[in-house]
Amino acid sequence: VQLQASGGGLVQPGGSLRLSCAGSGFPFSTHWMYWIRQAPGKELEWVAMIEPDASRDYYSDSVKGRFTISRDNAKNTLYLQMNSLKSEDTGVYYCATPRKPDTVVAVTDMRRSSFGSWGQGTLVTVSS
Repeated sequence: VQLQASGGGLVQPGGSLRLSCAGSGFPFSTHWMYWIRQAPGKELEWVAMIEPDASRDYYSDSVKGRFTISRDNAKNTLYLQMNSLKSEDTGVYYCATPRKPDTVVAVTDMRRSSFGSWGQGTLVTVSS
């Protein structure tokens, strides 16, 4: 099982970035997918998650209305479109998936051990 995140970089406040996460080695289309971030010196924070068939998505209050999670199951790829970025969005962004198909990890349980696979992370820096 492998997850490869990409797309991070330096962006000014108010700008946009699109993150991607390529999955392999597991039945991508049957798994919930998550974006989780970690700001410098802070704990892991749930950002967004999406159902296996992309029928529903969910967001933390801190990003709701600015970020959009999506997936292309034909390409085994997860996305995070981030708009109106703020300095507090700075951090390493990880994609992750539970161990089993159709299984959800509670948003209050954002520990690496709770997930079956965890990408290497991509750094997003929002600064002028």
